[in-house]
Amino acid sequence: MNPVIEQMLSRYRVDTVNDRQNAMHEVMQQVTLAALYRAGFFDKAAFYGGTCLRIFYNLPRFSEDMDFSLLEKNPNFSIEDYFQFIETEFKAMGREVEISKKEKSGDSKIESAFLKDNTDVYNIAFKTEKTVKIKIEVDKDPPLKFHTDYRLLLLPFSFNTRCFSTSSLFAGKMHAFLFRNWKTRVKGRDWYDMEWYVRNNHKLDLVHLNQRCLQTGHIKKEINFSEVKELLREKVLKTNMERVKDDVRPFIISQDELKIWSHDYFLQLVDRMIER
Repeated sequence: MNPVIEQMLSRYRVDTVNDRQNAMHEVMQQVTLAALYRAGFFDKAAFYGGTCLRIFYNLPRFSEDMDFSLLEKNPNFSIEDYFQFIETEFKAMGREVEISKKEKSGDSKIESAFLKDNTDVYNIAFKTEKTVKIKIEVDKDPPLKFHTDYRLLLLPFSFNTRCFSTSSLFAGKMHAFLFRNWKTRVKGRDWYDMEWYVRNNHKLDLVHLNQRCLQTGHIKKEINFSEVKELLREKVLKTNMERVKDDVRPFIISQDELKIWSHDYFLQLVDRMIER
């Protein structure tokens, strides 16, 4: 195995097959970010979502997908222009990857908050280990008025990635928390992330949250912070907490964290949220 990949994997505790897969996913994600950096991708786009939170803000759970937002609307943008850089970066690490487009449909089970016609979704998989793959998605018509920062990654080499700030990431997560449509399923990772934001005293970017809700049609006019909290309380009370916990278990190390999870606990978290 390439010594850089070995060094990257050595930072993870790997006791089980699932541990190894989570670690390899994250190594793939970081190599992909390095390739995009070399290609100048972050002059046009920013990284957001759970994987961004995991890699750059120390969220203590694993995340599978990589979500990117253009800095401004561009329907002609193509992530395919960057595939050569991604393939070259992995080849330098001694691994070959296949990049395939993931087709979307109205009843797709893509693990995105919302299906949009103007997003590109692709899978990156090792040619010799196809079960180890990551999904990358680029929003070409993003809700705007978000904030970004540059965050440092030291491996596979030192480089900066343009990321959503934590307040704007929090806004995106609360949009998904409130309006994600998975029919009978729930995404416990949304709840885990909400807890993390509140526990770490991060502020909610209300301006960006309103932009997201307006774009998807879930609100007709901007709402204030008190109205957001009321929507969150309603969501908490009508959700099956056992399903929430079951979904998040594979992504966290300490299952004891879930013992306190209840409707009352999350209602208290809502009360403790603060606005940017």
